[in-house]
Amino acid sequence: MHIRAYLRASTKEQDSQRARADLDNFAQGLGVDIVGYYPENESGATLKRPELFRLLDDSKPGDVLLVEQVDRLSRLTGPDWDSLKAKIQEKRVRVVALDLPTSHQLAKPSDDLTGRMLEALNGMMLDMLAAIARKDYEDRRRRTAQGIAKAKTIEGKYKGRPEDVARNTNILTLLNGGASWSSVCKATGASRSTLSRLVKQQAATEATQGVPMGPR
Repeated sequence: MHIRAYLRASTKEQDSQRARADLDNFAQGLGVDIVGYYPENESGATLKRPELFRLLDDSKPGDVLLVEQVDRLSRLTGPDWDSLKAKIQEKRVRVVALDLPTSHQLAKPSDDLTGRMLEALNGMMLDMLAAIARKDYEDRRRRTAQGIAKAKTIEGKYKGRPEDVARNTNILTLLNGGASWSSVCKATGASRSTLSRLVKQQAATEATQGVPMGPR
């Protein structure tokens, strides 16, 4: 029996080797060695994972596919998970996940009856955790989409608000005529920060056009 470690991260910015120490410690605790590491940066929601299938191709019946968590192996839809599971069963590979204690015994030699019973129990647990991992994936995508939609709505409210051209023109006319900022704020309802912004914009425009600045 050989143990092969599968290490997956979702994006290239993440470290697919992050869990390697935990997998090594688990194997050492069993007194066995990991014969191969298969890291890759791909989504768990797709079957397009070359390293995972290279691991399965390298495996012999009775070998162990070791992962940190079940969601490192699968965030797949039901049909895609069934496809991957069929490949695993075809190769007669045992899946052991650190977050699935019922699978740990599969990393140890056992008699045929015990092994088959453990594999049956482990198969049910894997199905359940794979379904939970998929639901978590879909929930996170939905929350992300909702957050983006809300942010766009809020951004649109602020960015899409039309400028009150008449008011701003009146403010500048009053300021250029010598009115105090306090009196202009009181007369127009504008804040001092608005006045400051308009004055700066006017100064920048006049400097660009070479127009002498009016009285302040």
